[in-house]
Amino acid sequence: MESLIIALAAGVLALLFAAFTAVRVLRQEQGNERMREIGDAIREGATAFLRREYMALVPFVLVVTGVLWVLIDWHTLESNVPKTAIAYLAGTICSASAGLIGMQVAVRANVRTAAAAMHGLNPALRVAFNSGTVMGVTVVGIGLLGVTILYMIFQDITVVAGFGFGASSIALFARVGGGIFTKAADVGTDLVGKIEAGIPEDDPRNAGVIADNVGDNVGDVAGMGADLFESYVGSIIAAIALASVASYKADLAVLPMLLAGAGILAAILGTFVVRSGEKAEFGQLLWALRRGIFASAILVAVFALAIILWRDDLDFELFWVIIVGLVAGIVIGLSTEYYTSYDYKPTKEVAETSQTGAATVMISGIATGMFSTMVPLLAIGVTIIVAFELAGFYGIALAGVGLLSTLGITLATDAYGPVADNAGGIAQQAQLDPEVRQRTDALDALGNTTAATGKGFAIGSAALTSLALLVAYAVAADIYVPGISEVPSQSDGNVVAGINLLQHTTLVGLLLGAMLPFIFSALTMKAVGRAAYSIVDEVRRQFREIPGLMEGTARPDYARCVDIATTGALKEMIIPGLMAVIVPIATGFILGKEALGGLLMGAVASGFMLAIMMATAGGAWDNAKKYVELGNYGGKGSDAHKAAVEGDLVGDPFKDTSGPSLNILLKLMAIVSLIFAPVFLKADPLIDLIT
Repeated sequence: MESLIIALAAGVLALLFAAFTAVRVLRQEQGNERMREIGDAIREGATAFLRREYMALVPFVLVVTGVLWVLIDWHTLESNVPKTAIAYLAGTICSASAGLIGMQVAVRANVRTAAAAMHGLNPALRVAFNSGTVMGVTVVGIGLLGVTILYMIFQDITVVAGFGFGASSIALFARVGGGIFTKAADVGTDLVGKIEAGIPEDDPRNAGVIADNVGDNVGDVAGMGADLFESYVGSIIAAIALASVASYKADLAVLPMLLAGAGILAAILGTFVVRSGEKAEFGQLLWALRRGIFASAILVAVFALAIILWRDDLDFELFWVIIVGLVAGIVIGLSTEYYTSYDYKPTKEVAETSQTGAATVMISGIATGMFSTMVPLLAIGVTIIVAFELAGFYGIALAGVGLLSTLGITLATDAYGPVADNAGGIAQQAQLDPEVRQRTDALDALGNTTAATGKGFAIGSAALTSLALLVAYAVAADIYVPGISEVPSQSDGNVVAGINLLQHTTLVGLLLGAMLPFIFSALTMKAVGRAAYSIVDEVRRQFREIPGLMEGTARPDYARCVDIATTGALKEMIIPGLMAVIVPIATGFILGKEALGGLLMGAVASGFMLAIMMATAGGAWDNAKKYVELGNYGGKGSDAHKAAVEGDLVGDPFKDTSGPSLNILLKLMAIVSLIFAPVFLKADPLIDLIT
């Protein structure tokens, strides 16, 4: 109990620090009247979208709550309390709240960042980074409090898994819906403005610019916040789930919560070392954020050692498991940075190919994304082997918690990017001094790299967490797991001797799982394309029909593009979101629990690779465009620039819609399987009844 109180205190500390930092951000000046007017339009559009999105999710949440009550809680009710259903509702509320709080600060920090950029680079960096810090520590604070409180009340991991299910379901819809909105607006606006009309990015004559700025907030802040909230919560739940079956005598369930609490303190301390010089170049800006991340990682290692020594019932090997997770996260982050930063060869090569047209840019970007899968895979592979040798499957789950333990600051470096991007848009639309836009562009380019790094962290943790949840599912479904379950007797028909990949139904499940990430990505990318087409039509119409618009004497109808993007995103997010919940349940009922295990394996294998490839390729295309815009290969307005812009437009749904949504898909399917395992255990698969 003492350990859980410490975890609760860490969660409360995170929320207090978030509130303190938010107040500091809101005290900054907002610039002139035109800047405030643009900022208000962005805030109103973002708030309206999130309100409509959450209202659209209410029926889904209520239906799932009812299903959990009937299928999971009904036969285990004590004092008429539907525990899993309550935990699920709590997860949805906490996930939505984490995204909403971060976005509400971000839509107020953008104009303040633009105003700070009028005075210098470092003031702008501090405002944008502090805004991201609010998101980062809010996510980890709410996440740790939610898991710890539910565990203290119910002492049942199946119930706590309901919290993770709620977080995952909201995160998937938020990430997909927000991602479709932001990339539809971004692609549609740039296609007409930058390529067809030849006007600058964020030009106020373009009717889609406000929708583009709104999208940065609903997709890259609110959606990303819900996404990483789910990743953080899922990693802790997976470790708690395997603690009950790990071959140790100690109470291992509290260690993930203690480690998460230590990570919160380390992240808060790490934020204080993020500083930059006024004339800092890209590499120096990157190191300003790196210092904070590395300092936090070192502090987590120190705190983890203190925890292991304090809890003398814990084996010292667990300390090395945590270190392995931390190192894996750093390796994945550095690898992603190498492939997406224009300071390094891969992105420069993508930019160089822009001289021969868009086709070579596409080829080079996709190849870069494919190459980028090797180092993260090796890092995760080594982590799995070392962690398992030290602490079994529990070690794999604990390594995932270690990887995400510094999320408070890694998410801050990610969430600051959309704020800097919005600040540049406001500077352009308010016609501020070109030097202001240069400063915000420098921060935005850095944000592209840190965002790709953040996605790498999330995807790496998704692989570890999904595998841990797969093991937890197998145990719950009474499937033999080497090192955990007893060796089954041949005469015992209720225990299956592991998941046999050569069993025909399991093989079908494996192939279905490998297919799902591709179908999911295709659905989300086509959704972006359809919504972007509508934006293109509307922007073209306004250029054609509003007299004086191109001359700058008339004002475009910004609200119309915001409404088109909102309607398209809410409509298109339904099928991908439902697929993640329905497919694993249907597989379990139709093909059986072993086939469902095969499905989860196939999804992790293909989904991890595809997510890394798409996130990295998208980041490389984006920064290749920015490298050309610095004056290389002809600079802005050149044929090379147009080719690089087209590469960036393809990369937008790669890195901000489909790629990051895949890690939620993997964990959501795994946690749905874990929750419904008791149902699959009792019911005969439909295929057996047919045959």
